[in-house]
Amino acid sequence: MSMSSSRPKHVLILCHPDEHSFNAAVAERYERTIRSLGHEVVVRDLYRMHFDPVLKASERPTAADFTLSADVAAELELIQGAAAFVLVYPLWYGMPPAMLKGYVERVLGAGFPFGALRMQMPNPLLSGRRLLSFTSSGTTRAWLDEQGAALSLRNLFDDYLRHGFSLESTDHVHFASIVEGIQPRVVEEHLFEVEQTARKLASLLPRNG
Repeated sequence: MSMSSSRPKHVLILCHPDEHSFNAAVAERYERTIRSLGHEVVVRDLYRMHFDPVLKASERPTAADFTLSADVAAELELIQGAAAFVLVYPLWYGMPPAMLKGYVERVLGAGFPFGALRMQMPNPLLSGRRLLSFTSSGTTRAWLDEQGAALSLRNLFDDYLRHGFSLESTDHVHFASIVEGIQPRVVEEHLFEVEQTARKLASLLPRNG
């Protein structure tokens, strides 16, 4: 799958059940910033699109009757040619939401067997692309560090995906202490960081043609 458009394409994957959440605001600010730079953005709001995260037996890459389900095939058509994949999600019990994990299994890893992952063979959808994650938690960063949650997430999710799918790079921005009643000033400071991070990533993506 080639990056054929002259405008770099970002696939923005939001996973939060509340459409008015802080995570939704992060996704909106990222999208607005990237569009202002003339880049293309494809937004996949997993809860709003009622994404089914359950991997089917026939979708396992090693299954004798392997087939792509219609919803996965349609999703791959929408996101092909992306230069960057951006994940926006909350940490629940120190981990990404199950729905996001299902998107990785069913869509990003579609047709890519464990053996290819282990040998770091090129993945047509993801190889050479950049991954950026924005996460939030109600707990403090210090508490997450004490539990080893932040390091574990990077090792088991970010770094694993980077090595397994041969991504060009991964970056991760975490916003801690996101609780009800958070001051608007603090929210805006965080959203400004989102904007700056978006601009930085955009500057790294080549324009084709």
